[in-house]
Amino acid sequence: MENRPPLPPFTRQTAEQKVRMAENGWNSRDPVKVSLAYTRDSCWRNRAQFLQGREAIQAFLTRKWEQEQEYRLVKELWVWEDNRIAVRFQYEYRNDSGDWFRACGNELWEFSGNGLMHRREASINDVPIRKEDRKFLWPKLGPRPEDFPGLTELRL
Repeated sequence: MENRPPLPPFTRQTAEQKVRMAENGWNSRDPVKVSLAYTRDSCWRNRAQFLQGREAIQAFLTRKWEQEQEYRLVKELWVWEDNRIAVRFQYEYRNDSGDWFRACGNELWEFSGNGLMHRREASINDVPIRKEDRKFLWPKLGPRPEDFPGLTELRL
């Protein structure tokens, strides 16, 4: 059986760790790597799309990151209990036309006992921004540097 610590039930510390691990994974923009954090039969709602299973997650993320260029994400723990975590997040990206957006959203996560996420519910809104209004400006694509501020510190 696959294990992905930290395992539920979560404490504040382990929930925050889980959130940062998810953020780092998504900032890798590697669909296969990211999909391994989910159970093989994981159920997703992402906006108005419904997905089930790792293969569907990988296909979705491949399409997503082809369309959302220079993707940079910041997640923040909202609340946790037992095997559930709620987060708020924002990410910035540009489209093929060079237009910039900040996506703002909330996710509800439910984990199996082995620490893999088996349910994800995401509500997301895209807001057009000017290039000069970007906030997520760490030097290279990939994980947010440890000393880069989070959403609260950025007043987002």
